[in-house]
Amino acid sequence: MKDVGILVLGHGSSLPYNKELVESLAQMISKNHSGPVRTAYLNMDHPSIPEGLNSFAGTNVSKIVALPLFLAHGVHTRQDIPQEMGIDPNKRRGTLKIGDSEVEVICAEPLGVDECIATLAYKRTEEALK
Repeated sequence: MKDVGILVLGHGSSLPYNKELVESLAQMISKNHSGPVRTAYLNMDHPSIPEGLNSFAGTNVSKIVALPLFLAHGVHTRQDIPQEMGIDPNKRRGTLKIGDSEVEVICAEPLGVDECIATLAYKRTEEALK
């Protein structure tokens, strides 16, 4: 999947560890993905979502998957992120001009309910009791 880029999306925060967390997760994701992985933020941090999309210029990707590091759908995933990306919020995908190329952009679902998240949540419970 070298022709697929992943744009890891964080909410953004005035606190620096939020950006560090998103960057660290993006780096972990890049170990499993052969294409480029970038980060962007909805607010406060940089790069912004449009800047993050433009960072794929010249990479020869034909698709970019925007991966929100959010647990559930809400206003940000349903409206704000697609709007910042310049795509239809109802379809959650579209085609954008990035650099000299037309690139398909697709919004992934939030992290949602998954056994690995439940396992992590329980691990955090155990850690709190130590």
